[in-house]
Order: sequence, then structure tokens, then C-alpha cells
Amino acid sequence: MLTMLKKVFSFIWQALNGLRRLVMSLLVLVIVVAIISSLGEDKGPEVPKDGALVLNLDGVLVEKAKQVDPFKAVTQELQGSSEPPEMQMSDVLDVIKNAKDDNRIKMLVLKLGGLYTSSPDKLMTIGDAIEDFKKSGKQVVAIGDYYTQGQYLLAAYANKVYLNKDGFMSIDGFGRYRLYYKSLLDKLKVTTHVFRVGTFKSAVEPYIRDDMSDAAKDANRTFLNALWGQYQDKIVALRHLKAGALDDMLNNLPERFAAAGSDFAQLALKEGLVDKLMTRNDMEQALIADVGENDEHSFRHISYDDYLSIIHPKFDVPKKGPKVGVIVAQGEIVDGTAPVNMSGGDSIAALIRQARFDKDIKAVVLRVDSPGGSAFASEIIHQELLALKKAGKPVVVSMGTYAASGGYWISASADEIIAHPTTLTGSIGIFGMLATFENSLDAIGVHSDGVGTSEYAGTTLTRPLSDNLKKIIQGNVEKGYDRFLTLVAKNRHMSKEDVNKIAQGHIWIGTQAKKLGLVDKLGDEQLAIKDAAKMANLTHYSVENVVKKLTPKQQFIQTIFGDAAQMAASVQTQKYPWLSKILASLDSDVSPLVDMKDPQGMYMYCRDCNFN
Repeated sequence: MLTMLKKVFSFIWQALNGLRRLVMSLLVLVIVVAIISSLGEDKGPEVPKDGALVLNLDGVLVEKAKQVDPFKAVTQELQGSSEPPEMQMSDVLDVIKNAKDDNRIKMLVLKLGGLYTSSPDKLMTIGDAIEDFKKSGKQVVAIGDYYTQGQYLLAAYANKVYLNKDGFMSIDGFGRYRLYYKSLLDKLKVTTHVFRVGTFKSAVEPYIRDDMSDAAKDANRTFLNALWGQYQDKIVALRHLKAGALDDMLNNLPERFAAAGSDFAQLALKEGLVDKLMTRNDMEQALIADVGENDEHSFRHISYDDYLSIIHPKFDVPKKGPKVGVIVAQGEIVDGTAPVNMSGGDSIAALIRQARFDKDIKAVVLRVDSPGGSAFASEIIHQELLALKKAGKPVVVSMGTYAASGGYWISASADEIIAHPTTLTGSIGIFGMLATFENSLDAIGVHSDGVGTSEYAGTTLTRPLSDNLKKIIQGNVEKGYDRFLTLVAKNRHMSKEDVNKIAQGHIWIGTQAKKLGLVDKLGDEQLAIKDAAKMANLTHYSVENVVKKLTPKQQFIQTIFGDAAQMAASVQTQKYPWLSKILASLDSDVSPLVDMKDPQGMYMYCRDCNFN
């Protein structure tokens, strides 16, 4: 028997050891291939003279792109799914800005078919860069087989917009629809305990209702109408249309569609949204006429990725001297550490601390692009910001798509707050939520019983909450809301009563928030950097993204494997783009409250800030 066991364990060990050697061999092979490929290239991509820069944006626009895990990417590739690629906003803006002054670049071509749904603030910020590019006298042309609502907002900045003659355009306004689970939870006999403050704090409604409350509908309608107004006004101005043209089209869509021969492309042309309907070959020939033909019988051009690799080398040498540090806090705010697509309380606090003790960093811009999350994690970040200010370094907050709830908590104490006109902010409120399963267990014949030295001892999710414990939790939530009001009142020089009137979980867009005193200015990150430098009395300075420091070895490994994994992810999203978009949307709808894990179960989170 013992001999047999030895043979079994020996076989298992040999199998595991063989697998280990196989994995290590594959890793070595990847590194060798990468190095050989690098050495084998005489030169990298070149910018063609009098050619076009193709802004072929493929993936999701983010404030800060996360490093791709190569093993995860390969696993997803084998499973037939992958995450969409991420494009860093600063990279896109740098490419456009550099191309404006590059004498080799004659034209900018917008090719946006791979661009995922994005928020108006990011698209309009890129649009502003395109407008600045046009000041050089260079032309901008948009080409596409179709345009989604977000893609079209960017395409509208072009001098000419071409659409495939058999293509379509999807403009349908902004909506906010959610799934509601109360009846399901009732059937499962799950008891949902909700503790909240704020009439409009509706993040918990799906668990206690089967529909959206009237208060939530009113609040959502307010900010959605404001956003839609800005979207429509921008399109009208860029395309020289009549005021309210998009509303007019949508309000009479069946008739307009029929008049266009039930053809979406013809409808877009008749409504003045595009300049010409063309086949792909026609578009190619039109661009060849503008910039000439290359060896591959296409128009002379360089892609976004290739141009980015030229202007942004892989290994940048940090500059010396005075700096404005930029720290990005994006995604849900969660307790502890987190990857860059989320704002870990400990992770962001560590970056702020790093900036505090960096003698070259004289001021900090906190770029907030978060709907909030864990109340505890938000306070950890806030405490570190106070320490940064105490050290004499000015802090300017630049708000992105949203800086709401916990995102506003970490913003409120800044020396200055700058929001984009379409930023979703406010949502000043707090809630706690937990579910107990005593009735569910009872239904299947499982019961909990025992004794304790107090009514609170042994409290678990398998037992009902006592009335006294409910009072304590509700009191804690109310205390948190009062702290929120006090924080805002103190830093925004308002009374708590006035803050309460615009709080209650209400969502505001940037233009409204400025009128209400929640933000100081409307503008972008560049304005925030300039103001931060001015506050620190800097005339000559560089801008540094404050990130976790890596060793040269870690940087090399990250670069090699990151490129390989990014390629794998890109291939997969090209195969199944619509499936990837649907899965990404579903994940964003169900995961946030699972990830936040607040120690006290208290959340400052604006779920309604995620819209489409």
C-alpha cells in the first residue's frame, strides 16, 4: 500500500514539475522572441511626409490604463473572451497636440468604429484638442461604416464626415434603466436591510423596490436632460444645424425615416449629420487624392499606436526640477489596495504620500473620475490629502466623467475644484446595506440557535438583526451623512443647511454644480495643472504622473509582457466586438458593491452616475 502511495505522489510530482518547466520554457520563449524581434528591426514606424495620422481609437477611454496581466489575457483568449483594450486620455491628447505641429502630418483621419461607449466629457475634451489641431490649417476627416452616439460626437468635430452608403448612425439620447430585484429576493426569502440618508440616494432601490421611485426618476431626468442638452447643442454648433435639430429628428423619427426611404444612411445625410455617403473604396480613393498613395495601395498614413510609440518612448527618463504631480483616482473607491481601474483607499493614499515627500513636486492635481464607493476608503484618501495640504503643497481637483458621492468627499477639501461642464458630481449622501438569510435557511430546514453574553454577540447573516442593532447602524449612517455635510460646508464656505438643500443624494452636472457652489471653475485637466502651478508660484515646471515606483527590472518585464497581452486582447475584441461590449456593460452593472468591501458596510456611491 505504501509503495503504491509513493508511486501516486511521484507521478503527481513529476506531472507538476513537468508543467512548471513547460510554463517557464514558454516564458523564456516569449522573452527571446520579443528581444529577437526588437533586434531584428532596422527601424521602428516612420511618419510619412505629407501623410495622414489615423486616429483609429480602439477600446475604452480611461484616465489611466491598467497594466495588462499576460496570463489572464492568454487565458481569456483560450476561453474566447477578453477585456477591451484601454486608451489613456493623456496619450490621445498628446498624439493630437504633437501632430498639430508635426510638419510631416498633413491631415487627421478619425476612424472610430472600435471606440466603445464613452462619456461626453472625455469625447468633448478630445474634441477640443481636434479643434485646436484645425487651427493649424490642417484638415480633419471622419470615416466610418457606422457611428454610435458617442462616436458621432467625436466625428462631428471633423471638417468632413463620411459614412458608408450601407451604414447607419445611432443617436437616441441618454437613458438610465436598471434591473430591480425585490420580488426575486422575496421569493428567495432574503431579508434586505437598508440604512440610508438622502431623498435621492437611490443606489439601494433595486434591492427594496421593483421599480424606480418618483424621486429617483425626477433626479435622473434632471441630469440626463442637462447632459442631452449639452450633447445636442454641441452637435448643432459643429454641424451648423438648427437649434433643437436632434430633438426634432427623434420626435418625428418614423416619418423622417420613411421619407429617407427607410434607410439610416440616407436619413443621416438628409438631416445634415454627415457630408457624403461612400463605399469603403470611395473613402480610400478620396484620402489618396488628399495625401497620396503608399506601397500598400492605401493612402499615406501612420496609425495612432505607431505615432504614439514614436512620441512616447517606452522608457522615459524622469525630468529634474519643480513639478506638478498628477494623481489619478478612477473607478469605484474600494477599501485597501486595488489596480488602477479602481481607487483603492490604501493605493491612492500611498501615491499622495509619495507626492508629499517628493521634494520636486510642489503642487498636486488630483484627477477624480469616480462615482464613489467605500466610505472608509474615501476618508483614508481624504486624510492623506489633508496631510499633503498641511505640508504646504496646493491641491487642485480636476473632475472627469464623474466625481460624485465618495468622489466628491475626496474632492471637497481641495484648494480649488475644476469640473467639466458635463461632469456628474454631488450625490452627497450615504447608505449602508446588508442581507440576512434566516428565512431562506428556514425554508430549507436550516436553523440558527445558541447563546451569547449580549444581544449583539454572534451576529451573523444567518440570523435576523435586532431592533437595537438596526438603530445603531442607522445612527452610524446618519452620523456619516452629517460628517459629509460638515465637510462640504467647511470647505465650500457654506452653511450645513444650504449644503443639505443641494445634497440628499442629488446628482448635478458641472454647469449646475458651479452655480450651486460645489465647484469653482469649468475646464479640463490642463487648466487644473496651470492653476496648481500658479498656486505654487511656479513659472518653469514639468508635469509628472505620480505612480507606484517600479524597479528597472519590473519596468522591462511589464513592457515585454504588457505588449504581448495587449496584442492578444486586441485580436479577441476584433473578433467579437459586440459581445465584448455587452459583457463589459454587464460586469459594470453587477460588480461594484461586491468589490468595495467597506469595513462598516457604509457606502458613498452614485450608481445612477453610470448611464447610457
